[in-house]
Amino acid sequence: MALIGSIRKRSALLVIIIGVALAAFVLGDFVKRKPRQSVNIGSVDGDEITIMDFNRQVDQNIENTKTKQKKDRLSQQETYTVRDQTWEQIVRKKVMDEQYSSLGIDVTSNELFDLVQGVNPHPIIKQYFSNPQTGVFDKNLVLNYLQNLDKMNPQAKAQWIQLENYIKEDRKMTKYNNMISMAYYVPEQLARQIYSEDNDKANIEYVAVKYISVSDSLVKLTDDDYNNYYEKNKFRYEQKESRDIDYVVFNVRPSAEDVGAATKEIESIYDDFVKTENPIAFVNANSDNAYDSTWKKQGSLPVQIDSLMFNSEIGTVSQPYRDGYTFNLGRLIDTQMRPDSMRASHILIAYSGAMRAQENVTRTAIDAKLLADSLLKVVKRHPNKIEKLAKEFSDDGSVKSNSGDLGWFADGAMVAAFNEAAVKTKKGGITFAESPFGFHIIRVTGKKDVSKKVRVAIINREVLASNQTYQSVYAKASKLASENHTKAEFDEAVKKQRLNKRTAPKTQKMSHYIAGVNNARQVVRWAFNDDTETGDVSEVFDLDGAFLVATVAAKYEAGFPKMEDVKTRLHTFVLNEKKGEYITRKMKAFNGDIDKIAAELGGQIDKVEALNFSSRNIKSFGRENKLIGSIFAQSAATTLEPIAGVGGAFVVKIKGFTPAVSASDYSFSKKKVTTELKRRVDGDFIYKALNKISDIEDNRLSYY
Repeated sequence: MALIGSIRKRSALLVIIIGVALAAFVLGDFVKRKPRQSVNIGSVDGDEITIMDFNRQVDQNIENTKTKQKKDRLSQQETYTVRDQTWEQIVRKKVMDEQYSSLGIDVTSNELFDLVQGVNPHPIIKQYFSNPQTGVFDKNLVLNYLQNLDKMNPQAKAQWIQLENYIKEDRKMTKYNNMISMAYYVPEQLARQIYSEDNDKANIEYVAVKYISVSDSLVKLTDDDYNNYYEKNKFRYEQKESRDIDYVVFNVRPSAEDVGAATKEIESIYDDFVKTENPIAFVNANSDNAYDSTWKKQGSLPVQIDSLMFNSEIGTVSQPYRDGYTFNLGRLIDTQMRPDSMRASHILIAYSGAMRAQENVTRTAIDAKLLADSLLKVVKRHPNKIEKLAKEFSDDGSVKSNSGDLGWFADGAMVAAFNEAAVKTKKGGITFAESPFGFHIIRVTGKKDVSKKVRVAIINREVLASNQTYQSVYAKASKLASENHTKAEFDEAVKKQRLNKRTAPKTQKMSHYIAGVNNARQVVRWAFNDDTETGDVSEVFDLDGAFLVATVAAKYEAGFPKMEDVKTRLHTFVLNEKKGEYITRKMKAFNGDIDKIAAELGGQIDKVEALNFSSRNIKSFGRENKLIGSIFAQSAATTLEPIAGVGGAFVVKIKGFTPAVSASDYSFSKKKVTTELKRRVDGDFIYKALNKISDIEDNRLSYY
């Protein structure tokens, strides 16, 4: 009790002591941590890109990609690609917005209207709103979509806004490029010079000694030679930050025990597959893939069951067969004589609520059926009137361009009810079908290549690795990672265990692929982590069906590398430069006598009677800019001093020049230059240049 009373008396002091201790604990932990991660994933010239804005744009682009590719979900690699593209999209917009703002470039609402609904809409509008049967752009599809936009879900509205934004950005870029192209002026004097470069001719005779013909032992290379060459050509070797990553992949494959267990399972499934009275439902319940109702012609089924299915009774089941790590079974469902392709004309009578029905279609399904029945009777009596009636009554948007004629289409290409009606109707016959689009009056006008086809219910069952197999493979990977902590130890262990070591050279920080590993993002992030040093060995990475252990073999910082790091790449160039000095020194002793040079130094003599400046090439040597420039820097016949070129050393005897015939009009030369400029502008050269000079901060590595 005395102790409790003492504590009560000193409670205020006790609170202070505890508070200070707690603060010291929290602050101590805080200062040990790294600074709080920025909420910005990057910036362009100080204009920040928040992680929230970035992720919002990524989500939109993922949804657009899924819609475009008709997928429910994207793979890990596809998702990463979308993230990468989103980053480039945002950076491009910020870089170009600075230019548009300074130049007053914009797209008005009237312009946007014309690009969406005008006479000549934007190419992407034509692509998205083309008739699915003919591939022809249908303006009515655009109007119908916009009229119903308010009734659509928020995702569809967001996608439309994104589409409009894309059209606006593309239009602004077109205006910007046009401004640059139109601003380029070619003066008359420059056009004349270009004309002369293209048409002035030089008549030369030369002797050349190829560097490859000179023994490497005749020249000695020093570090000064390498350094001098590197300093002159340093701009060619600028690099981005990268890593050399050595790694071992431990693939998880089913063991013999796993295959044995799967074999017993597929044998049990086979017995039930033979007995079942509902094979389609059985496939959907037991196969890795759903039942495919496609009619197959001979030669299109797997070779293991193709002949059996085409020469057996309905209900026949194949014996299980293995393809890689997948077991398969097939059961014959049906056979028919069917054409490979058909041609038909039709009248579509849609109704309110039918798939892709236009806004102006207000009739009910009952009214549509009554109208279709009436038209069917008319067409049966007068088959040739179907085109005229199609123009008058059909709700197919393509009817204006094709009068209802759908052309040739493959078996299975049309909606199921339409396709089957066409198959069952003889050429010239009239039939009727109901589909999600409405009611169809159909006239079959052609059939090709009728042959036997089959429907086969196929069961696929992948052999999966068991937990025991996973644990066994993981144990091997874990042993390599835990027992080796340096690159030297890693390499020695790989050698002793006879493992397959791979190398991913010059891997950049936003890479998501290394050889043999598609989803390698976590490996790359580890290699670029601030705490990862050269020679460090990673923990085990789980890569969905494989384990990986890596080591950082080398680091390369952004900028210009040390000469020693690129010395191997420099060797051939430095060697040729020294050989050039050696050969030209020898050549000078012969005072321009090309015959003696050829005889003494083993060179070859050749002639070019009509060399022009624009060609840049010398026969048997390729591009030799220095040599060509030296020739056309002369104005009269002469013999040039020895020249060390790219592929060899030369002595040139200029016999004379033939000036170009004067032209009355140099518009062709002007057009040549402006066309090349426009090609560069349209080829994104301008944006690439702007991107290079922009201050772009990229913090994506901190997030993914």
